[in-house]
Amino acid sequence: MSNLKKDDIYTADHGKEVEIGELLAKRSAELALEKKCEEIKILDLRGLTSVTDFFVIATADSERKAKAAAEHLIDELKEDGERPMHIEGMDSMHWILLDYINVVVHIFMPDERRFYDLESLWSDAPVMTVS
Repeated sequence: MSNLKKDDIYTADHGKEVEIGELLAKRSAELALEKKCEEIKILDLRGLTSVTDFFVIATADSERKAKAAAEHLIDELKEDGERPMHIEGMDSMHWILLDYINVVVHIFMPDERRFYDLESLWSDAPVMTVS
């Protein structure tokens, strides 16, 4: 994936054009699901901000699970040629942020997710729930 530019577009199996950022967001959500994260949502922020195109938001019910999910995402996406530009929260595990530029992954503990409530802050964004 890393050889592709942010604006590169692919034709998915169903003939629908998909941007690389959307593919990365979906892959990140699937990887979080593999590590038993819950309430996984993808917020499509295109047209709402220039900061990023997608948020992937997930909840981990323990610090150990949050760390495992973050490490799994980093390792698997690295194999796909993607490396985070910035990582935060690996020391506390309560809100881990993995910044892949056009996709930002947030792994929250339940209390922090309720407190920061990114879904409400970005309520204008189309949401895809992953299960």
